[in-house]
Amino acid sequence: MKTNTTHLSCACGTFCLEVHGTPIISAECHCKSCSDAARRLEMLPVPEAIRTIHGGTRYVLYRKDRISLLAGTENLREFRLGPSASTRRVLASCCSTPIFLEFKGGHWLSLYGNLWKRNDLPPLELRTMTQDAPDRASVPDDVPSSALATAGFYGRLLVAWIAMGFKVPEVAVKGAIDA
Repeated sequence: MKTNTTHLSCACGTFCLEVHGTPIISAECHCKSCSDAARRLEMLPVPEAIRTIHGGTRYVLYRKDRISLLAGTENLREFRLGPSASTRRVLASCCSTPIFLEFKGGHWLSLYGNLWKRNDLPPLELRTMTQDAPDRASVPDDVPSSALATAGFYGRLLVAWIAMGFKVPEVAVKGAIDA
């Protein structure tokens, strides 16, 4: 059986990772936290806009055990919206490329869609948390779009966690970035 492996890197190529197999889901999030973080991070010299034209943040979710950090990990820096935030966004400090979003205690990483070349980005499967979109009427209905996270979304996360034996691998990041 052939395993699908995708190599990804930051904009300057210093940080590299690879993902194995298929993603849990490919989504666009419109929650307030993702919007606030994107707005603040876009004040840095990021290589390209984090938010889509619809105002959401594009992610491809992978199980942590299907992600290998290959090079440049010393350049990873975390960003939190506040000291008690349960999520952290991780960037490559060499070029300010957003790499992933991680939930505290999560068994997956939400890799930023900007890591893929446009034609290689897994197809969008759903939009979530559209209740927080600044202009909900402008969010297209080309894929399922929900005001909140759906049971199907959480179901996919649960199936992935079961497949991992309920493990929650840690991803070490040294240092923080201020935005």
